[in-house]
Amino acid sequence: MKRSELATARGIWPAQPKSGKISGMLSEDQARFLANRRVGHLATADARAIPHLVPVCFVVSARALYITIDQKPKGDVRALKRLRNIVENPLAAFVADRWDEDWTRLGWVMLRGPAEILAGGAEHDLAQALLRSRYPQYRGMALDGLPVIAIRIERVTSWGNLSVEQTESIPGRSDRMLR
Repeated sequence: MKRSELATARGIWPAQPKSGKISGMLSEDQARFLANRRVGHLATADARAIPHLVPVCFVVSARALYITIDQKPKGDVRALKRLRNIVENPLAAFVADRWDEDWTRLGWVMLRGPAEILAGGAEHDLAQALLRSRYPQYRGMALDGLPVIAIRIERVTSWGNLSVEQTESIPGRSDRMLR
């Protein structure tokens, strides 16, 4: 018996999360859940494995998750810890979740894989266009010269209730896929 099975049998460990295919493909439920989350959290770590976690806006397309670096009042975007971490250690994780006082509604989807920084090119431009389409706030920002983080999805894990209810629809978007 595996360690996790033994722990579950003893009532020590919670049931295992559901894992997606290692190929990085999302299930329909996982994709719908992510499409209806407006914010997620990007986890990176530096060369010494010191973690760094930040909330981000995102979009998923094919086998990648994209996060743009938007206009920052702080100055040089290259100084951002998340970018420095990716240069030092490209392994990254991203999670989008739903919290609710009704714990039957709790759920999350985690994506893991190597991250890279796109400074320009066709994929960079496509990612920026997808992000502008998803977030109206980006439409007025000068993002063209700013980097995009691309996480190459290698592992997908999810847990809990991934259903999407009508009250969670995205503002300004009609989505017939909602329950």
